[in-house]
Amino acid sequence: MTGPCRWLTIFVLGFSFSLPALAADDDIAELRAEIERLSQRLEQLEQDRRERHEEKVVSVPAPRQEKQLKFKGDVRYRYEMIDQEGKEDRNRNRVRARFGATARVNDSVKAGIQLGTGGDSPVSGNQSLDGGFSRKDFGLNLAYVTWQMAPGSSLTAGKMKNPLHRAGGHGLIWDSDVNPEGVAWQYQANGVFTNVVGLYVEERSSADDSLMFGGQLGFDTDVAEDMDFKGGIGYYVYTNTVGNKPFFDGDDSAGNTLVDGLLVNDYRQVELFAELGLKVSEWPAAVFANYVQNTDASDNDTGYAVGISVGQFSWAYQDLEADAVIGTFADSDFGGGGTGVSGHVFKAKHPIAKNWAASLTFFLNDFGAPGAPEKDYRRLQADMQFKF
Repeated sequence: MTGPCRWLTIFVLGFSFSLPALAADDDIAELRAEIERLSQRLEQLEQDRRERHEEKVVSVPAPRQEKQLKFKGDVRYRYEMIDQEGKEDRNRNRVRARFGATARVNDSVKAGIQLGTGGDSPVSGNQSLDGGFSRKDFGLNLAYVTWQMAPGSSLTAGKMKNPLHRAGGHGLIWDSDVNPEGVAWQYQANGVFTNVVGLYVEERSSADDSLMFGGQLGFDTDVAEDMDFKGGIGYYVYTNTVGNKPFFDGDDSAGNTLVDGLLVNDYRQVELFAELGLKVSEWPAAVFANYVQNTDASDNDTGYAVGISVGQFSWAYQDLEADAVIGTFADSDFGGGGTGVSGHVFKAKHPIAKNWAASLTFFLNDFGAPGAPEKDYRRLQADMQFKF
């Protein structure tokens, strides 16, 4: 019983004992019984109040905290037609699936992993639907740790998403599926950005290893309202390439020049890139240009790409000579993949519903080794992509 209830009871009892002694005994007994009932009622009310208070305290939700573990993935279904001069036309259906997670280790460190289809190819996650319903390969796409060293500055180690900027999202130097392995430092502040990498490319038991060191330096600035410009330079050095087999598949030159099955050039690539973003009748639009030259090759050493996009439509033109870049890592679809290719690519994309989009891509290309007649290459891709 709380203080006020207790004192009220004492007061009423005291008042009852002060009644004249001449009062009838039955009246006194009745009054005392009424006081007892009142006291019990007050105690019950106080108990109900305490219980309601406890229920409110228990039902108050705990404050929300940032998720420590996040999952995401995507599935793509593709129909593809290839018309390559000198070969039978190909029609195939393909799938790509990826699933990964990122975890916040602490306030400055996060880790990520991703699994995906595509076997061990560094430039494709596709699996063709054939082989008598055979099981499809699934491998490690990503396994990295990122340390946020300071605002705008981060260090990543492991098998990571490509930290190097690709102008216009085009694959002149890097296919979109390449996930390099090594260490990368990225910095961005006041419109200036830099990406520095040290990558492990090929470990050899009987010869020196091949590494890649390089980086980009650029700037990103607003030119006017609804218009921004990004530009920069890049420099990439591959060690111990000349006299060794091509990377990944030693029997596939990917367009690079070989003698007796061995690379005849080292690769020191200088890159220039520029992009202009703007709006056209409320549609996002962009124009880009990308140039690369291998300063260690004596000829067939340059490549360039230009393109535009408006809304969900885009076009690009590319001319990539045989030894301008490492062919193994260039766009795997353009001209059949690798270097020694030129031509156009047209793309259209349409969102169907939330996290569901359809796209159509057409390649109108030529390919051929230096000094050999060029051959026609046509490729059509119709995609359905779902994200979750």
